[in-house]
Amino acid sequence: MRVKTLCLVAACLLSTPLIAEELRMRVQLAGGAGPVTGAVVYLNDGSHAAPIRAEVIQKDRMFHPHVLILPAGSSVDFPNQDNTQHHVYSFSPAKTFNLELYAGKPEAPVLFDQPGIVELGCNIHDHMQAFIVVADTRAIGQTDEQGELTLALDFGATPKPDSLSLNIWHPRLPDNTKPIVRELNSASLENTPVHTVSIELDPEPRHEGPLDHLQKRFQEL
Repeated sequence: MRVKTLCLVAACLLSTPLIAEELRMRVQLAGGAGPVTGAVVYLNDGSHAAPIRAEVIQKDRMFHPHVLILPAGSSVDFPNQDNTQHHVYSFSPAKTFNLELYAGKPEAPVLFDQPGIVELGCNIHDHMQAFIVVADTRAIGQTDEQGELTLALDFGATPKPDSLSLNIWHPRLPDNTKPIVRELNSASLENTPVHTVSIELDPEPRHEGPLDHLQKRFQEL
């Protein structure tokens, strides 16, 4: 009976018209000046990821992680592990919220139900900044130190579309409130082993110096 069952399952899998693709990407600086590490690349291929519950920790007057990728519908806790209070907020259209001056961990997480780029800040420590990329797809990831990544695409039993919208985002884009969008011809998925995209980035930000007077007022609170 077990052999027959395995054969039956294998036959069903072989008869199911699933279409799976891989998209290999390389993101580089304009003019080929070098690879772009940490770029978020995603395609809206019709796939959907299940919501999760995640954390953005405040430690050493910084947000950790600096960039968080979330499926739409996910929720995030913002625990404060510093010995100073923080006031976490966002004015981004994808999610506007305000966690007033607090220590420890807020009682309820924040829900991120709309796709988009959410910029985080702290009203007390101006240098603190982080981003949450909310996307409604499983085909998403970040480039490695070589500026490369591979996205697994799954169109299910539906015909492959003629073109796909490729989204590329990085914290240092001149306009980091939205991704750069490039259209890809689906036929090129088979004909081009690695797709290379060039983008322009702002210079690395200056590192934060000693606490200013306002920040010192809230130290140890």
